[in-house]
Amino acid sequence: MPELPEVETVMRGLRPSLEGRVLRKVVQRRDDLRFPLPERFSERLTGRTVKRLSRRAKYVLAHLDDDMVLFFHLGMSGRVTILPKGERPPLGAHDHIIFETDDDEEIRYCDPRRFGMMDLVCQSELSAHKAFRDLGPEPLGNEFSGPVLFEKIKNKKTNIKAAILDQRVVVGIGNIYACEALHLSRMAPDRIASTLSQKEAEILASTIRDVLNRAIEAGGSSLRDYVQASGELGYFQHSWTVYGREGEVCRHCPSGGLSGQTAKPVIQRIQQNGRSTFYCPECQH
Repeated sequence: MPELPEVETVMRGLRPSLEGRVLRKVVQRRDDLRFPLPERFSERLTGRTVKRLSRRAKYVLAHLDDDMVLFFHLGMSGRVTILPKGERPPLGAHDHIIFETDDDEEIRYCDPRRFGMMDLVCQSELSAHKAFRDLGPEPLGNEFSGPVLFEKIKNKKTNIKAAILDQRVVVGIGNIYACEALHLSRMAPDRIASTLSQKEAEILASTIRDVLNRAIEAGGSSLRDYVQASGELGYFQHSWTVYGREGEVCRHCPSGGLSGQTAKPVIQRIQQNGRSTFYCPECQH
C-alpha cells in the first residue's frame, strides 16, 4: 500500500494538470470502489474548478470552487495517470474513473483490486469525516516533534513499530518507512514504546522526518503497483537500508559488528502484528 512519500509524490505530480483547471468531463465506469461512490458523483464534479490540491495522511484532496473537497485513497493497487491529448490508449477494465480537464488532459484512476476509495465532502465538514477525525499529526509538519511523539507513546505498552504505524500517533507511515526509520534510529522494533526516553523520541521523530523527505525526493518507493502520476517509477527502494534485505549485511554496523563478532551482522526478518519487520539485531537496541 502506498505510504506518505508515494501519496505526496502523486499529489505533486497532479498539481500542474489539475490546479486551476476545470473538470470538463468526468466519466464514472462503476458505482463503487472499496465503498460506494457518492450519489451523482460525475454530475457533481463536472464543470467544477480545482482550486488547489493537498495531502492529508495517505489521502489526496482536491479543493473545488463550490467549497466541496474530492479526496481519494489509492488502496493496495490504485494508481493515477496523466495522459496528454493524443497519448491515450484504450480504456482498460480497471480504469474506473476518468477526469478530463479544459486543458485537454485526461487523468485516469485505475484500481484492479478496488481497495481504494473516493468521496466528496463539504470543506467545513472535512475534519469530522470518518476518514480524518481520528488522525494524528503530519510527520512533515510543525505539529510533529520529539516532545509530541513522546507524549503520544509514553503510556503505550505496544512495540514501538506498532506505535508509529498507528495513524492516531502520526500519519502516513507504513511498514516500509517504519522499518527504515527504526533502523536508522538504531531502535529495536520490538521494544516497548513507553520505554523510549525523551531524547530517543527526539531522535526517532527527526529520523522519521528525514526518511520521508528523502523518499519524496526520490519519487517514493515503487513496489508492486505504485508509479508516479507521470507513469514513472519511484526510486527510493534502491536506498533502503533494511526493508526487504533479509540475509544481507547491515550497512550501518562496522565490520565485525558492535560486539566484536567476526562475521558481519545481517538483516533479519520477524513477524509483528501480521507484517514482516526487517531489522539488524546487532545495532538496533
